[in-house]
Amino acid sequence: MLKCMLRSKIHQATVTDSNILYEGSLTVDQELLDATGIKPFEQVRVSNMNNGERFETYIIPGERNSGTICLNGAAARKGVTGDLIIIFSYAYYTEEEIADFSPKIVRLDKDNRIIK
Repeated sequence: MLKCMLRSKIHQATVTDSNILYEGSLTVDQELLDATGIKPFEQVRVSNMNNGERFETYIIPGERNSGTICLNGAAARKGVTGDLIIIFSYAYYTEEEIADFSPKIVRLDKDNRIIK
């Protein structure tokens, strides 16, 4: 049996911009994607800590070390610049894989830099 588990999480990312006219998705600093293993165009779930909104979208890589977290398209209606969000990715694992499994979680400061 496969179980859906949290694979990675970007915790307390600060929204830096929103662009309702963009084609949709969530732009995330490439450095954060590398740290979590989230791939471009991967489906993610987003939770807005300021207003409780939750939505699914996909990732577009942003400029490395820019701190960019940009809500695009319809997602731009789910938050505003300055909101704190959590970005979740999930995957399916076998019971054997779960035995040694640990999700990749990064916590960010107010500038979207990884807290060591």
